[in-house]
Amino acid sequence: MTRQERADVIVPWWSFTKTVLSAAALSLVRDGLIALDDPVFGEPFTLRQLLRHEAGLADYGELADYHAAVARHKEPWSEQEMMERLDGHRLRYRPGISWGYSNVGYMHVARLIERLTGLALDGALRQRVFAPLGLMRTQLARGPKDMEGVYLGSAWDYHPGWVYHGLLVGPLAEASLLLDRLLTGKLLPEALLREMQTGRKVGGPTPGRPWTSPTYGLGLMQGGVGAGLTFCGHTGAGPGSVIAVYRSAGTTESSCCAVFHAGMDAGAVEAEVVSRLLAR
Repeated sequence: MTRQERADVIVPWWSFTKTVLSAAALSLVRDGLIALDDPVFGEPFTLRQLLRHEAGLADYGELADYHAAVARHKEPWSEQEMMERLDGHRLRYRPGISWGYSNVGYMHVARLIERLTGLALDGALRQRVFAPLGLMRTQLARGPKDMEGVYLGSAWDYHPGWVYHGLLVGPLAEASLLLDRLLTGKLLPEALLREMQTGRKVGGPTPGRPWTSPTYGLGLMQGGVGAGLTFCGHTGAGPGSVIAVYRSAGTTESSCCAVFHAGMDAGAVEAEVVSRLLAR
């Protein structure tokens, strides 16, 4: 299989979907439908806090029963059942004072996009992100039929309903294209791009990961790798595979790279992205 053929294989984007959701939400800010620091429909947290994982919400990934049900290929729980099992409406900390990665937070973002656009999420993403950025083959997977022909790595089956904020599937080439066009101003004005890339520090160097100074912006994972270089994008993992999509910004040029790996070693996939980008 050639590199181009590999780039065209349809794969799950896992949590790189969060970057796309953030871009769609920020397009609503651009159009004056909501402000970053507006409370979200009477909740005690703002859109900015949701996008930067500062809203105080828990994550269903902490539920052992969730992982067990996925591994046994059970039908996904309803959103209501998931929230009840998680006690997901209870805040774990006051919004804005701490950081905690939360898929539930991005579920709120997805519902916000639907409510403000009056469209189902797939239609809203096509209108707000895919069409403006020229993506033709990426789509929201809602059920098992949408996973037909999707390469899952070392897994043999997956129901996308287990991803409560929505799971995008598409070619690696389109993931890289989306990130590059997004960060070069093809969708959002410069001021919102600066907001998107203003990150909260989320720790120091992590064993097995390439980042020396990790931060999280608005739907963007960011990390320094030395030599004054910062990489910006997102890593995502699910049963059987990892995807990492990042863009490097140097003093004179930048480049973008997406890597998909059949396995669960996110650090190795991120290191491969860094290696390829540094070699360009």
